[in-house]
Amino acid sequence: MRTRGLARLRGWGGAAAMAVACALTGSLVLVLPEAGDAAGSGGDAGASRAFQRSAEAAPARAEECEAPEASLSPADKDGPTIEAIRNRKVKKLIVGVDQNSYRWGYRDPNKKTATLEGFDIDLAHKIAEDILGDRDAVLFRAIPTNQRVKAIQTGQVDMVVRTMTITCKREDEVSFSTAYFKTGQQVLAPKSSDITGFNDTLDGKKVCSAKGSTALTELGELKKKGLGADIGTTVPNQLDCLVRLQLGEVDAVVTDSALAASQAAQDPTVELKGDAPLNTEYYGVAMKKPENGDDDLVRRVNQVLEDYRKSGWQKSYDHWLKPALGKSAGPPAPKYSD
Repeated sequence: MRTRGLARLRGWGGAAAMAVACALTGSLVLVLPEAGDAAGSGGDAGASRAFQRSAEAAPARAEECEAPEASLSPADKDGPTIEAIRNRKVKKLIVGVDQNSYRWGYRDPNKKTATLEGFDIDLAHKIAEDILGDRDAVLFRAIPTNQRVKAIQTGQVDMVVRTMTITCKREDEVSFSTAYFKTGQQVLAPKSSDITGFNDTLDGKKVCSAKGSTALTELGELKKKGLGADIGTTVPNQLDCLVRLQLGEVDAVVTDSALAASQAAQDPTVELKGDAPLNTEYYGVAMKKPENGDDDLVRRVNQVLEDYRKSGWQKSYDHWLKPALGKSAGPPAPKYSD
């Protein structure tokens, strides 16, 4: 094992220390059977130049079907799904989140209470406030990246607010709100690395991504087009990739640029590589597909987002994400399918 990254475990705790702190908290963590990898590590290395041309021309996932980020029109009326949430014994909105994504959903080990906080957490509180009249009427459940869909489908959570990218494939499995954040895939590597982005500098390098992530799916597609990197390293949570990078077990991480920027803020010895993300993706709130036409929860969340874009989104962004991502053009405009 290389030792270059050991010195990085410093500052306010480093990713490894943060992960340990999260593991010691009282948050309920779902333990579900792991899903299979979204992409394997097989495939020929191929010509790196051909890969580079393919990467530059790679379309966004949104182009594989008609605007996957489009959702049901907003409505503030109650329905069977919302009434069921209000009438159950535990009168709280149950939300699947991350607890170790810096500035998105995490626990700061330097704070005594170590409560969950971040951009996604703010949104979850806003939804709970609208539906139940109390922003604190929310029960957070920490879910690994590769278990988000299953947690929704089995009813263990009412929704997932966890930097979850809207894709055509996932829309066959769950329902999404309109988009609340725009991002794309990008490479994260040490500042001293000769990696410069999605090009032949990745040839022969070990790349890490999270199981069940769009990053892993994207890497699998690029592998078919000639990516010369080893993409066999996958982990349940994205933060685990940063830990492996710090320990020198991998050479680079591929994840959403928004998450990568937060990890770079967490560890000043790494940085985003390349001038821009590989593609365009959108985060949405994921919920169970409506049963018997009961789509009131999806429409209600979209109404919350309508209001949140006007008042709340920018304040949350400036507090949590602006230090790492810089000035924002604002939330993505919503698209509706009806």
